[in-house]
Amino acid sequence: MIVLRGLWSLFVATVTLVGVLVAHQGGKALVRMLKLEAGEEGEGISEVMMFTIGINLVGGLLGFLFALFAFRKLVLYIQRLERVSLLDKSAAALGVILGLAVALLATAPLGNEGLAIPLRILASVIGVILGVGFTMSAKRQVIFIFPSLATTTSDEEVLRPMQAKMLDTNIIIDGRISDIVATGFLDGPILIPQFILQELRHIADSSDELKRARGRRGLEVLNQLKALESSDVGVYDDYPAEEEHIEVDARLVKIAKMKGAAIVTNDYSVNEMAKLQAVRVLNVNELAAALKPVYLPGEDATVTIVKEGKEPGQGVAYLEDGTMVVVEEAKNLVGQTVLVRVTSSLQTAAGKMIFADLVRDSDRDRS
Repeated sequence: MIVLRGLWSLFVATVTLVGVLVAHQGGKALVRMLKLEAGEEGEGISEVMMFTIGINLVGGLLGFLFALFAFRKLVLYIQRLERVSLLDKSAAALGVILGLAVALLATAPLGNEGLAIPLRILASVIGVILGVGFTMSAKRQVIFIFPSLATTTSDEEVLRPMQAKMLDTNIIIDGRISDIVATGFLDGPILIPQFILQELRHIADSSDELKRARGRRGLEVLNQLKALESSDVGVYDDYPAEEEHIEVDARLVKIAKMKGAAIVTNDYSVNEMAKLQAVRVLNVNELAAALKPVYLPGEDATVTIVKEGKEPGQGVAYLEDGTMVVVEEAKNLVGQTVLVRVTSSLQTAAGKMIFADLVRDSDRDRS
């Protein structure tokens, strides 16, 4: 990012200077056309000097504004070029060189006077277009001339950089993220915004004992992530200082959108906020729900009855993932571990609910 800022400063300064120089030369031509006269010595600033300073300022301002617009377009163009294969880049470069060489050689007899210059420029442009078209159509044959340009991927495959993942405070304190990263399910770099670290430190230093424990747990999880050999964890601190007043979750979504990163969270508000701004969200709660075991009608499971159900005779149990199991005729078996057979399941807004019957000894003998 520091390099990008340096290039931006150099580009803007150069284009602004070019704007001033062009305006200066244009101003000279206008002075001659308008026949402005310089004032005599001692009469103060002359009309010519005032006109020249004004035209230079206008040229510099136009150059500055053009540089701001053009640099963003150049950065976007360079980012798109990163997705182009080395073979295509090399074929295009070779086409430009061949096209220019042929065009300049063919128009050399015209010289550099009069209409020769625009004709040679036009011929060069046409030569570049034809050269690039020729080499791009013949790029498969170019491999035999330059074998090092061949890649293991096919021409149709696009090489895309892995998307960065940004973690919010809740998912860090949750702790499951370290296990997910350790299994290799999350690829690409993991970025922790500096303001998220500050929030964790603030929570860890809280006077409330529960908050303090949560904050310290979050810091421990970050240390676990850093210790994983398979993880690429970094701190992101390159964001405008004037945005520090924005609420943490909103700032996280804004930076993720700006960086093209995905947000890893288990918070509902962050999830919805990111979706509204078209930012990719990886919700760990949704992942956990998708990984819950599926019990089909007729399958058996061993559960512990923990309480009575709402309906007469029912008992309630829970699977290891927290799924509620309603067991018929288990009201008097609270505290006991029993074998049940699934009869049906129901998906509700709160989660999945399974209905089951007790498996009695006679049923076991038949099965």
